[in-house]
Amino acid sequence: MTMSTLDGKVLVTGASGFIGSRLRDALIASGCDVVSVRRSGSPASNAGRSVEADYGQVAELERIIGAEKPDYVLHVAGVTKGSTYEDFRRGNVMPTRNLITAVRREHPMTKRFVLLSSIAAYGPSATLVPHREQDPPRPVEHYGESKLEAERIVEEESAGVRWTILRPSAVYGPGDVDYFNLFQSAALGWNFHFGNRDRCMSMIYVDDCVRGVIEAARHEGTVRKGYFLTSDEQVTWEQFQSEILRAVARPVRTLDLPEQVMTLAAIGGEIATQIDREPRLLNMQKARMASQQAWTCSADAARRDFGFDPRVSLAEGVRRTHEWYAANDWYFSLDPKELLSPRSLRRLVRRLRSRRG
Repeated sequence: MTMSTLDGKVLVTGASGFIGSRLRDALIASGCDVVSVRRSGSPASNAGRSVEADYGQVAELERIIGAEKPDYVLHVAGVTKGSTYEDFRRGNVMPTRNLITAVRREHPMTKRFVLLSSIAAYGPSATLVPHREQDPPRPVEHYGESKLEAERIVEEESAGVRWTILRPSAVYGPGDVDYFNLFQSAALGWNFHFGNRDRCMSMIYVDDCVRGVIEAARHEGTVRKGYFLTSDEQVTWEQFQSEILRAVARPVRTLDLPEQVMTLAAIGGEIATQIDREPRLLNMQKARMASQQAWTCSADAARRDFGFDPRVSLAEGVRRTHEWYAANDWYFSLDPKELLSPRSLRRLVRRLRSRRG
């Protein structure tokens, strides 16, 4: 993808994740000096330089900031799964507080500190009235609450550090593990709805999100402001899944299941987590998000202040995403011979590694 670049050294957190890795690679491709911060124990990437850090240790972060003196700090790291609110505070709030503290103490003249938040920090929207920046935030579950708390920390504890907060809508694209389940179901010949056909959401292709992060970081008009990032399209789940079916291009059987099925699955996820302490993507918090009628927002402010211009349509983005999954062997078959093949086992290993990222 071709896009603008940042002038100077860029410190990126969360560079092993879905959005962070895409952001890191785009910056490296544009000629930036990129330093990725990875959590203790995470494997180093072949893309650019990286340093290992414990986000719980302010002194460790201060050492990194003091040694690197980054021109930009792009804080993408975070968690989307957890069992309790404390899990989300440890993954989203504590790292933000410690990182902004380290920047404030060791390099307050950094050109920009960008926090990647989420539409979840503002909660669900009205069906026909997308969120705008002046609306009061009303998160409805732990993830959104923790993202809002992280935003407040940046606003209140940054002192002289120049910051910008970005709130993407639902992000999809190559490497995403959350929406992949819909693509995989279609590849197996199934299309499921759980009482959500007409529920609305704003979406953004990952490369457009990355472009928004870079443009916001480099623009003087975004200092000490927050913005929603999304495409111009608001879609229903039926429209999104229809595009997936078109991209996968195989016969499917569509099942309309009651919403209670998802609730039961979420309860099952909670029970499984209690047993092995491993957070599930589907739990009661996520079920609460899914039960809302609309998650929409407007990018008008981003367009006005820094020329944000999402370029990838839903149809094109879904097509690219499907092609990436296929090219990288993410899809699996229910054919017993295929399931037991060496290729299938290699594919499973790659997917598990991607999920850990």
